[in-house]
Amino acid sequence: MGFYKDIEIVDLCLYIKKYKTLIIADVHLGYEESLNQRGVLIPKIQFKDTYERIDNILKNKETETVVVTGDLKHEFGVINNTEWNNILKIIDLFLKRSKKLIIIKGNHDVTLPFIAKKKGIELSEYYKIDDILICHGDEIIDNEDFRKSKLIIIGHEHPAIGLREKSKYEVFKCFLKGKYLDKNLIVLPSFNTLTVGTDILRGKLLSPFLQQDLRNFQAYVVEKDKVYDFGKLRNVE
Repeated sequence: MGFYKDIEIVDLCLYIKKYKTLIIADVHLGYEESLNQRGVLIPKIQFKDTYERIDNILKNKETETVVVTGDLKHEFGVINNTEWNNILKIIDLFLKRSKKLIIIKGNHDVTLPFIAKKKGIELSEYYKIDDILICHGDEIIDNEDFRKSKLIIIGHEHPAIGLREKSKYEVFKCFLKGKYLDKNLIVLPSFNTLTVGTDILRGKLLSPFLQQDLRNFQAYVVEKDKVYDFGKLRNVE
């Protein structure tokens, strides 16, 4: 689905057609292991589902560059063997299906540099392509690249919309499109297949880019391989 100039929504990712660039946010590999360690016993299917879903996207989109906007892994501290191996497999998949991989360091990626270095990859603070600046979204970047950019693309927030009808309440992952100061802003949903995210209509938002009135932001809900334009948030209940 095309929703901003040369950029289209592909599953839970963005694809910049002109530069054959795929942008993916907040995969949080190892999340299920973290839940298991806290006593929440769930089947370990996250990695398989994530791997197959990403592989399918890359097979169907000619991709020269993959940009991960941060939080490729979930745990802040110790890296268990499963998490280590799965992250290396995902990196190998990105490198197999594209010519270039950019990994931006997210707030959860404290130990990720040790893994990425095994593949010769140094984590970045941000990535700039033309007048587009891609960053994690947990901090405002204050430099010349940021000031000259016209579009900011972030992750970090895991945006979702909760819809209520009588006693029924459901939450759906969504993209957000709006403004930050004089710049256009796009927020990606999390690619984590185990969680939906933060209900932006009711939850407390984390990103400094979103500490503003969001009523004029547009929401695009992603559900079962379809994208629905929900219009402006002020009209969503």
